[in-house]
Amino acid sequence: MKSLGASAIWFIVVGCLAAAVHFGVVVALVHGLDLAPLVANVAGWLVAFVVSFSGHFHLTFRALRAPLLRSAWRFFMVSALGFLANEAAYAVLLRWTGLNYALTLAIVLIAVAVSTWLLSRHWAFLGSPARR
Repeated sequence: MKSLGASAIWFIVVGCLAAAVHFGVVVALVHGLDLAPLVANVAGWLVAFVVSFSGHFHLTFRALRAPLLRSAWRFFMVSALGFLANEAAYAVLLRWTGLNYALTLAIVLIAVAVSTWLLSRHWAFLGSPARR
C-alpha cells in the first residue's frame, strides 16, 4: 500500500506539471500567435505528453518496472484517448458555455486526469508478471 500512496502522490505532481505545461503552451499560442484555442490545444498536449511520460515512467510507476518502449506506446494510446476526450469536451464547452477558454481548459484537464491514472496504473505501465 505504501507504493500505491507514493505512486498517487507522484501521479499528482507529474500530472500537475504536465497540465501546467499544457496550459502554458495553449495560452502562449493563443495570445502569442493568435492560434485558435482548439488548435493550440493539440500543440499543448504534444508538449505535455513528453513531460508526462517521462515523469510517470521514472517516478510514478517505476516500481512496476514496465519496459520502456511498450510503456511509451501504451501511454501514448492512453494519452491520445484522454486527449480525444479532452478535445471533444473542450469543443463542446467552448461552444455551449460562456466560460473563458482558459477556465474551460482547466476544467477539462482535471476531469480527464482520473481516467488517465486508472489506465496508466493498470495497463500502460504494467510490468510483466516475471518482472514484478
